[in-house]
Amino acid sequence: MIVLYFLIGISASIIGALPLGASNIAVINTTIKQNAKQAFKIAIAAGIGEVILSYYALHCNMVVRDFFDQNMWIQILIVIILMIAGSFLLFKKNKEKTTKKNKLNTSKYTTGFLLGVLNPPVLIYWIVAFGIINNNDFTLSLGSPLLILFLFFAGVYFGKLITLYLYSIFSIRIKNKVQNITAVINKATGILLILIGIVQAIKLSV
Repeated sequence: MIVLYFLIGISASIIGALPLGASNIAVINTTIKQNAKQAFKIAIAAGIGEVILSYYALHCNMVVRDFFDQNMWIQILIVIILMIAGSFLLFKKNKEKTTKKNKLNTSKYTTGFLLGVLNPPVLIYWIVAFGIINNNDFTLSLGSPLLILFLFFAGVYFGKLITLYLYSIFSIRIKNKVQNITAVINKATGILLILIGIVQAIKLSV
């Protein structure tokens, strides 16, 4: 029965990581432009960031939810960032990569961690996820036994890692079939981010 918390952690993490987000995009681009090994470094660090966010969401579930509800400017800022990032990727011209390759390689862990932990939409997701989990037959809080917490957050980590790894494998297969895949990925990602921003803006206006 206690192992179910590990499975719940994996399931919740995979569901949250499946939508194309900052970590996913970084893994896809790094796999295509460099290799899967460098992308896996991002995934390892992003998993740690995911655990920290889920822990924080569990620690102050109601406080964080009220904060986002009462501060509309944060939600508006998220929409603006999505639109700007999407427009940048959509109209960005693909250029050949030249220098500073080694410098970029050494920062993959840092990149993955920052993309994993500085992610307000994921924080909101975990707040909602904990609300759903605790409304069923499972009860999870910081007062739960340490073994339960360990199993759950281990599940969260491995769920994130598995999802990003699958994104990397998918990128390799696509790369071998499509020419100029980087430009295609950038434009597709840009369009997706703009659409997400528009949807969020509509939600705020109704």
